[in-house]
This record gives sequence, C-alpha cells and structure tokens, in this order.
Amino acid sequence: MNAYVLRGLCLIIGYVFGLFETGYIYGKIHHTDIREHGSGNAGTTNALRTFGTFGGIVTLIGDLIKCMVAIFIVWMLFHEDYPKMIMLLMTYTGLGAIIGHNFPFYMKFKGGKGIACTGALILSLDLRFAPVLLVVFIATVVITRYVSLGSIVILVGFFLESIIFGNMGWLKIDPNYLYEYYLLVIIVMALGLWRHKSNIEKLRNGTERKISFTKKGEGKND
Repeated sequence: MNAYVLRGLCLIIGYVFGLFETGYIYGKIHHTDIREHGSGNAGTTNALRTFGTFGGIVTLIGDLIKCMVAIFIVWMLFHEDYPKMIMLLMTYTGLGAIIGHNFPFYMKFKGGKGIACTGALILSLDLRFAPVLLVVFIATVVITRYVSLGSIVILVGFFLESIIFGNMGWLKIDPNYLYEYYLLVIIVMALGLWRHKSNIEKLRNGTERKISFTKKGEGKND
C-alpha cells in the first residue's frame, strides 16, 4: 500500500472512532443535550459538571476506549507488514481520533477538547510516558482545581517526553520516521492548546472556574 494512502487511512479510522461522543450520547440517554449546559463542550469536564461524577467518569472512560480501540485495530492490521512505521501509524490514528472527537460532523463540528483521546494515545504508544504525566496532572488539578491547567500540562509534557525519549532512542520507532512523529506530536499539542484558548485566557485573567467533585451541576470549571 502507498505510504501516503496508509497514513490517510489511519487518520480516517481514527476520525470515525472519534465520532463516538460519549458525553453527548450519555446526555441523550438522559434526555439532555450536553452542549446546552455549562461550557457547551462535549468532553469529560463539562460532563462532570452537567451530569455529576458518574457521568464524568463514564464520559472519560468512553473517550479513552474509543481512541484505544482505533489504535489497536491499526496495530492489528499493519504491525506485521509495516513494523518500522507502526508507531507512526498509531500516532496518525490517535490524531484522527482527536480530530473526530473535537470536530464531529454530525454535531456541527462542536465536540470536545481531545484530552481524553490524547491520554489514550499516550497510553497506547508507550506506557513509560504515563507515570510522570499522570502524577503532574493529578497534582496540578488537586492543588489548583483547574482541570484545564492539568490538561495543558499533559499536552506540553507529552511533547517534551516525546523529544526526550526520541533523542535517547527509547521509542520503538524507526529513526527515519522520528521527526515526522515529532511533527504529529506538535500538532496534537497545538490542537489541544488551541481548543483551550478560552481557558488559557481565563487562567491569565484569574477568571477560570474551578472544578468541584460534588453533586451534579456543582462543578465549577469551563
């Protein structure tokens, strides 16, 4: 298969799975359109605020699983025929899932912010990425109660760890594809930061609302 077609196919597979908007579907089951509440976002944080802790957890798990399943399918299909570029193809798939989650066509391209899908991509690529990012994320959210700040930390941390691991030769990726992989990670980071632009502005102004893991409707984060 042509290498460019292969990359495009992985993006499409990811995008299709990314269209499974857990928060939106969970809301519809409960006769609620999540886009009409809170920040209007279909991701985990707004699900937590709108539906409570259980709804937030369901949304998080669903958004993690959809990206992981897409990446696993690509791995199953191509790891034997393209062992030197399978990690790159998995990254294309994860990027596709993030795009599908953020811009679902059937929701007028108004989805989530892609952090859960980014987390799934990180876990699928190399588990060594996870420990530091998870600790820093939890510490950031617990101390500041800003989920948006924790999400930004994950995005930047994933980029930094990719560069460090790649330069140290720890990643299972052919050197010929390393810089292309870096480019994809930069796109993932930039997309996530762009989706958080309003949160970043509110953090700068001191007006970002904080999260509260309490009853439904009591969360306080955009």
